[in-house]
Amino acid sequence: MGGRQSRSFSKEELSEVSAGHGRRSTSARGDNDQNGSNGGGGGLSSAAERIRRQTTVRFGYSTLSLAMRGLDDPPVELWELRELEKLNLSINCLRSLPPALGALENLVVLNLWGNNLSSLPPEIGLLKKLRVLFAYRNRLSEVPEELGSCSRLEVLSLADNQITALPGSLASMRSLTKLNLSHNRMAHIPTCVYSMKGLVFLHLACNRLETIADQIQDLVNLRILIVEGNSLHSLPKTLCFLESLELLNVDFNDLQSVPVEMYLMSGLRKLACHPLDKGLHIVHNPLVKPIQEVLQGGLSALYNYLKPS
Repeated sequence: MGGRQSRSFSKEELSEVSAGHGRRSTSARGDNDQNGSNGGGGGLSSAAERIRRQTTVRFGYSTLSLAMRGLDDPPVELWELRELEKLNLSINCLRSLPPALGALENLVVLNLWGNNLSSLPPEIGLLKKLRVLFAYRNRLSEVPEELGSCSRLEVLSLADNQITALPGSLASMRSLTKLNLSHNRMAHIPTCVYSMKGLVFLHLACNRLETIADQIQDLVNLRILIVEGNSLHSLPKTLCFLESLELLNVDFNDLQSVPVEMYLMSGLRKLACHPLDKGLHIVHNPLVKPIQEVLQGGLSALYNYLKPS
């Protein structure tokens, strides 16, 4: 459906590729001579050609997966494949990425989740066509400012890291629709997030949030906001002006009350229980009476209680 599936990458080939240019057999040189002028591969090393043979065309994109290979470092020849559009390096043992990453200027999707990355190289900002970046479940404590140059990004997941803040440069990501920052160490929502006007999905669960700024009202396209498992003491009334919001999860916080303007949130249709259900999730908060009792009557009862008489 997405193109011919190539054979799997053998451990022997992977080992040879990862070792660099040191070993080239006569047959490998022959392959390189035959393929050097084919498909824009002129000048590629034989090891790079062996990697290229593992690429497939899926849904019109040149795709390469080196997931689950036990890699400590990516093969150095990988960075020669400048035509790559989708690259999967997930579930390996990568601790860093070289500056050469920036040479893959045609990348649209970069999947790095499930590694041991402590940082991303500044050269990631050279990937001007990047639309999807998965870097969750790593050891990132910060994000390079240069990532803000990836202004075409639509999906960004930095979940399950050790991030405390985001650089202001990310405010330029006006095309971003889905942002996952859950399971990090953020004490407040980064200011740059409020400039991401295209956001539809914002996941901030299991951080250290105590407040949400009034600027949350600027995210007029937001349909899903998840802030469960934080230390929120209150919700700003400006949150209630987000008419497009269909799912609001504030479970497991320190809320004692909700804004009286909450009845304005017409997109929330019910009190929800299942994590994937649309509606208002508000359990496991120390809500004071009579709110807790009113909630037993459902969302309509809550709204009727909140509406001014």
